[in-house]
Amino acid sequence: MAIFGKKKEKEIKNEELPEAVGEKIKAKTVLPVGEDARAYQMILAPHQTEKAGLMAGLNKYVFRVGSDSNKIEIRKAIEKLYKVKVNKVAVLSMPAKARRLGRTTGFRPGFKKAIVTLVEGDKIDISS
Repeated sequence: MAIFGKKKEKEIKNEELPEAVGEKIKAKTVLPVGEDARAYQMILAPHQTEKAGLMAGLNKYVFRVGSDSNKIEIRKAIEKLYKVKVNKVAVLSMPAKARRLGRTTGFRPGFKKAIVTLVEGDKIDISS
């Protein structure tokens, strides 16, 4: 294993990396100005389903959220990340579901999601 020694890995520095790779590393580690890390821990991702797409027409957006977050924290995080005004937040805990593949049985993990209603006139562009 001398060919794949650790010395060569340590010799590579950020200056030697291509610019595109260096930008990706910076993008992952640096938060936007004025944002806090807790907001990114609470709002995991938009929950994109057919029903959620129809709800977007009614000014309601669905997000997967952290299991330890509550309505107040979700409201503040959405307002901070997307620069919109939130009117209402509904939180649902989706249970784990049993799944099987042949003789093997297991569970698909459960998750928590939030339905966020925005004030009239505000929008969130989830597609980007």
